[in-house]
Amino acid sequence: MSGNYGHRLEFGTLVTPVNASPDTPVALARRSEALGYDLVTFADDPDQPAHLDTWTLLAWVAGRTDRIHLAANALTVPLRSPAVIARSAASLDLLSGGRLELALGTGSRDPDGLAAVAARGGARLDPRAAVDALGESIDVVRAVLDAGDPDPVRYDGEHHRLDGAPRGPLPAHHIPIWLGGTDPRLLRLVGAKADGWLATLDPADPDAVRTSNKIIDEAAGAAGRDPAEIRRLLNVSGRFSATRQGFLNGPAAGWVEDLLPLVVENGVGTIILTTDDVATMERFAREVAPALREAADRALPAPLPRTAQRGVAVRAKRRPGIAYDEVPASLADRAVEPGDVDYARVKSNYLRGGAPGLVLRPRTPAEVTDALNFARAHRHLPLGIRSGGHGISGRSTNDGGIVIDVGGINGIEVLDEDARLVRIGPGARWMDVAAALAPHGWALTSGDYGGVGVGGLATAGGVGWLARKHGLTIDHLRAVEMVLADGRVVRASETENADLFWAVRGAGANFGVVTAFEFEVDEVGPVGWAQFALDAGDPAGLLTRWGAAVEAAPRDLTSAIIMGPPRLGQPAVAQVMAMVDSDDPATIVAQLQPVADVAPGYDQQVVITPYASVMANASDAPHQAQGEPISRTGLIDHLTPEFAAAAARLLASGVVYFFHIRSIGGAVADIDPDAMAWSHRNVNFHVTAFGRHRARLDALWDGLLAEHLRGTYLSFETDLRPERLAEAFPPRTLARLRTLKERYDPDGLFRDNFAITPDTASRTTP
Repeated sequence: MSGNYGHRLEFGTLVTPVNASPDTPVALARRSEALGYDLVTFADDPDQPAHLDTWTLLAWVAGRTDRIHLAANALTVPLRSPAVIARSAASLDLLSGGRLELALGTGSRDPDGLAAVAARGGARLDPRAAVDALGESIDVVRAVLDAGDPDPVRYDGEHHRLDGAPRGPLPAHHIPIWLGGTDPRLLRLVGAKADGWLATLDPADPDAVRTSNKIIDEAAGAAGRDPAEIRRLLNVSGRFSATRQGFLNGPAAGWVEDLLPLVVENGVGTIILTTDDVATMERFAREVAPALREAADRALPAPLPRTAQRGVAVRAKRRPGIAYDEVPASLADRAVEPGDVDYARVKSNYLRGGAPGLVLRPRTPAEVTDALNFARAHRHLPLGIRSGGHGISGRSTNDGGIVIDVGGINGIEVLDEDARLVRIGPGARWMDVAAALAPHGWALTSGDYGGVGVGGLATAGGVGWLARKHGLTIDHLRAVEMVLADGRVVRASETENADLFWAVRGAGANFGVVTAFEFEVDEVGPVGWAQFALDAGDPAGLLTRWGAAVEAAPRDLTSAIIMGPPRLGQPAVAQVMAMVDSDDPATIVAQLQPVADVAPGYDQQVVITPYASVMANASDAPHQAQGEPISRTGLIDHLTPEFAAAAARLLASGVVYFFHIRSIGGAVADIDPDAMAWSHRNVNFHVTAFGRHRARLDALWDGLLAEHLRGTYLSFETDLRPERLAEAFPPRTLARLRTLKERYDPDGLFRDNFAITPDTASRTTP
């Protein structure tokens, strides 16, 4: 293959890692970033003892820069274990936000260079063996970086052996492996295994790049690879002067003329300027790089791409029915496909394993519009909207469809200190919200797990530890900004699009993607937080007594109880949690005592602590669930003896492994049931059961508990039978929602989250 390979044209710098003035290479790297270079590299020369250690320098520069990518030029592999290189690379890639590129080399091909490697403790290899060892190193590095494979790495090569080495960590992006050098054996290795070739231009041998490309391309073809998959990177150096005096010696226009054939005819995709001179860096960035891009676009049949292109291995894992190459440019750099490294982080949610065909990650309302336009062109596929990834029924992931992940829209801003008005993005997590509000002496009731995203909870309801005192999360909502099914961005409040605002509070997932919430938060100081382990040998009696104690308690107290099936040979234990919105010890004890007295206790803990500390109960680890959760849920007025007896039978069946009841009531009942789509204002408890078998759980739930329940809360429901929608929304509420669905989403774009059927009665036929 000859000519251009179709890669995005990128520019970098090669900076000397001198230790005489260690701040200098760091300053040059930062200047490279400020000038818009894509990449900064540092030599790793075993012949230069006065140089800083390249890997250490890369790590330091990563912490002093924000955008620019980083690489050695190139890393001397014989001085480092490839397994260690891989783990170090993954770690630095994570710490830098996906900015590391891995350029590897043998250190040298001449006897003196190989001797310098041996003098530093590296293996004493001849040039042929050094390339063979480098090929094995690629295998080891790739295997260790493949953190999605749970099995340990086993490798039995001539130069490298691993016997059960752990993989990972998973890097932030696919780390390409480039090989540096011009030895023909190394070039054939590039063609067979590498993602890129790195060399230094020899002005005295202008045909060297073409000759090397031919060897690489032939080796790639022999290995069944497309030569265009391999990026070509070239170190160049020169001098700017007023008149043209030779190759890369003259004015900027002369540089462009000299470099253009390398790009157009020899396929160089990355040009790396070798210099420590800031003036040369600046002039190249401002006068050469943009002009060279324009000249290349004019000379080639089609302009070069402006975004990174995915390799054949990634494209091979694409799911059918998705126009991947038509993903909007605004989303392309952050879109995740099944073959991408990031896919393992985003495919599943907190409780459900998933395999979506594409995850789009917008950061602005305009990008959400682009994502919805793309989804609308793929209405034949499932569509999930994700904020924090806790959709129990699986709505935030799917199999083969599209997921729009708004986790990056996560800002938290105080709009009005006096009015306690805050603006929160849907991707913020409730633990982060609690932490941001705490310095003001504020809080917002928000479920019981800090890892949940704001978007899903704040469009559905929001039953939390402050519910009986301060109501549901949606009761504090004052306005939203959202993107509708047709891509329009609108604001909804009591005075703007009031009907939409009514619907969003309880059925928001059917009407659009909220990109900002405005809440009026509460003044909340330190709270009493209690956890009890109580005897559950009499589950029916325990539930009845606990329910009565909670209903009789002042509104300051909100509680929940968790129970499980009987355990052979072990006492039955229930976990009871309670929060009292007070920092007075006497008040806290007085309100907790009736709850603690409902059964003999095995253990207890009571503390006075900030609300934010209670919500700080989640990790930053990506969700990697497998399988599918099976749950049923409902709302109930009182925990009567009849209900409690039925619940005890459910637990005794062994079908349910997690039985959870949260208290509601109190301030929740102060809101008019017609004020918003969440209408079940007079219930006191929310009941949820997780089971292991769909049919058995449904049969027991329907046969034992359903008659005692009044309504449901869809956020905890995985039974998709149509009756659930009627339980969630009373007839008058559902009728109004159907009318609004016809107005705002008549074609049912948002149909995968307990879809409301549009009321088509008002449609006119031509």
